[in-house]
Amino acid sequence: MGTAVTHAPATEAPARDSEPRHGPVKSPRPAALKRRSRRENLAGYLFMSPWIAGFLLLTAGPMIASLYFAFTDYNLFDAPRWVGLDNFSEMFADPRWRHSVQVTLWYVAVGTPIKLIAALGVALLLAQKRRGQAFYRAAFYAPSLIGASVSVAIVWKAIFSDDAIVDRTQKLFGVDVGGWTGDPDLIIYSLVALTVWQFGAPMVIFLAGLKQVPRELYQAADVDGAGRLRQFWNITLPMISPVFLFNVLLETIHLSCRAGCPVPSGPGCMPVPVKRGRGRPHRLQGDAASRWKRRVRPQAGAACEAAGDEGRSLVRVSLAK
Repeated sequence: MGTAVTHAPATEAPARDSEPRHGPVKSPRPAALKRRSRRENLAGYLFMSPWIAGFLLLTAGPMIASLYFAFTDYNLFDAPRWVGLDNFSEMFADPRWRHSVQVTLWYVAVGTPIKLIAALGVALLLAQKRRGQAFYRAAFYAPSLIGASVSVAIVWKAIFSDDAIVDRTQKLFGVDVGGWTGDPDLIIYSLVALTVWQFGAPMVIFLAGLKQVPRELYQAADVDGAGRLRQFWNITLPMISPVFLFNVLLETIHLSCRAGCPVPSGPGCMPVPVKRGRGRPHRLQGDAASRWKRRVRPQAGAACEAAGDEGRSLVRVSLAK
């Protein structure tokens, strides 16, 4: 009899692991990509190097040096001598410093809102598509570029001086207070007007923010019957609120550091000698004018030279009080 041949049941082949024996393969970053990234970073630092050098040498370095000299007695000729907080104690006790702080706070509190309102209003007009839009944008931005020049300061002084266009216009309406640059109480208003005139920078920022507001929101508001004022209050302002906050902070810091523009009054940047009384202030005559030239004028000249162009207006307003 033949023997029966039995076959062992076929066993299934072991399934291959989805993962390799040695774990997942990590694709290494190509060396060429690393070299390219380093070259791009190097190019970026090279382009930034002029700004970095200027910041370290012209901004950060003088700031650190000024902070150190604030605690010393230093006159540019002798070695600095450490005095601690004596300089700050003397400054806080000086009534002229307190008055200058009041003038600066008033200048910032009045100039910043008016400037931002003017910038936002012009930005709303320029956001609409009209012919010659590029020309109008450049024209409104131009004062921000030339506003700090000496020529503009001279023109501004000529506009607000005695018997100039502002003085003559006031007389037509029965207001006879003289030129603004000759009156310590009115000079600050001319500085605010000059600051508002330079609304080009915040206007450009507002214009960029208005371009980012979706047009669909205005179209939906038109369908609901919302007017222009309601659209501005409920759509435009909420959508540009980050831009508005940025402009408020930027202009507040800018005006606080600037504290006005150099608008000369009198010879150089000296305060004009005026006498307070009833009616229109008049210039001092005789012995009073001689005393002013002998006492006040040298102090004002030294203060103007120490303050520089950026602080002349504030020094003039403080000393003329």
